Amino acid sequence: MKLLVKDLSTKLINNNIRPSHQRIKILEYLIKNQCHPAVDQIFIDLQSEIPTLSKATIYNTLHLFVEAGLVRALNLDDNETRYDIITETHGHFKCNQCGTIFNFNLGIDSMTTEKLARFRVIDKTVYFKGVCPKCLLSVNLNNRKEQN
Repeated sequence: MKLLVKDLSTKLINNNIRPSHQRIKILEYLIKNQCHPAVDQIFIDLQSEIPTLSKATIYNTLHLFVEAGLVRALNLDDNETRYDIITETHGHFKCNQCGTIFNFNLGIDSMTTEKLARFRVIDKTVYFKGVCPKCLLSVNLNNRKEQN
């Protein structure tokens, strides 16, 4: 996927964000790596490309992106925030084995409950935990080896 700096800059400007080099690179990273990265992962992956990049810059940039609606912050575990470039409503599945977070489509907008009729819902989140197919296969293979 070839992303043009001009297109990324325009996307930032359209969301009232000044397009600095670091902001463009972080946005590009999120678009290219739709793996729900945490700040540490973004920092590690961009550090060689931008040696002057700090974690504070990443935190501040992501905060701007979240406020502008460019990115969603996911607090799937108590001690970790991940960032999702896909802002349309969808569900998440986190594998307990490998830690990978998978997106899945869901008719979440049709989900309602009468008990919330007088409430104003701001966000709808569906989050499942379990074991992904790849890890299940690995567990099954290891179990077979132990049985033999």
